[in-house]
Amino acid sequence: MSDARARRQKAIADLIRAESPASQEEVTERLGALGFAVTQATVSRDLDQLGAVKTKRGGILCYALPDQFGDSDWAASRLRRIFADWVLSVEAAGNLLVMKTPPGSAHLVGLALDQARLAEVAGTICGDDTLFVAVRDGVAAGTMATRFERLSRHSRESGNPAGP
Repeated sequence: MSDARARRQKAIADLIRAESPASQEEVTERLGALGFAVTQATVSRDLDQLGAVKTKRGGILCYALPDQFGDSDWAASRLRRIFADWVLSVEAAGNLLVMKTPPGSAHLVGLALDQARLAEVAGTICGDDTLFVAVRDGVAAGTMATRFERLSRHSRESGNPAGP
């Protein structure tokens, strides 16, 4: 990694931690104010390399870094809320679960599932608005689908807003 890229990515990480920018345009503008001449495409690649994801904080979408989420403690307490906010449907298909989310949100749900480290989940593959959840041998995908659907529905009924 070049020294310029390392400095730029450190600046982006510092911005995300301090100011929670809501868009790539905002990150690009703030980097410009710090003296970095960057394009939105460069910022997009940097955000991806840093593992930055959009998340809701206080009802507002903004970028966050993986280390801001903590580990499994955060994931266990936040999984219900993330499901309520982002999971539109869950369907069993063989030993997989197929989850639908709003466009651009599958990675957020996948990250939450990965961080929760559920014993029943072998892993996730995320697209734009769909993610596949592989369940371990001996785990009934239908049972997991029902559990996740109930988790999402219960959270919505408890007053959490459903999706953006």
